Amino acid sequence: MSKTPLTVAGAEKLKEELRRLKTEDRPRVVHAIAEARAHGDLKENAEYHAAREQQSFIEGRIREIEGKLSNAQVIDVTTLPQSGKVVFGVTVKLEATEDGNPVTYRIVGDDEADIKQGMISVSSPIARALIGKEEGDLVTVQAPGGAREYEILEVLYVN
Repeated sequence: MSKTPLTVAGAEKLKEELRRLKTEDRPRVVHAIAEARAHGDLKENAEYHAAREQQSFIEGRIREIEGKLSNAQVIDVTTLPQSGKVVFGVTVKLEATEDGNPVTYRIVGDDEADIKQGMISVSSPIARALIGKEEGDLVTVQAPGGAREYEILEVLYVN
């Protein structure tokens, strides 16, 4: 099975969430279940059922994060040769050729993508069009709204 690419920041974020789930959320829910059990009849105890449901969610999320981390290939772009080529993990400054609007994207793993933060998935159409290109290249992206052309202004190798 191939490894899933993940940036250093993305891996740290997942590790922090895992730590919080195991050391804060899980014990809190276990305590809530014990408290609800003390109230008696479990069949009609809404607090107990809500706590069990929350426990199920937390345990599922813990398994999901552990699976992602065990299958991740963490890529630190600061250790890569700075050739000006667009690769996974870099930040790319672009300019739309039709209107001159500048945009900046960071190419990240699927789970890290957040367009509002300027983080695009490596499997997105724009990232696929950019990978392998260099500063100064013109890139045509097939987007849902039609083809758009960008010039690559700068490629930054930062975490």
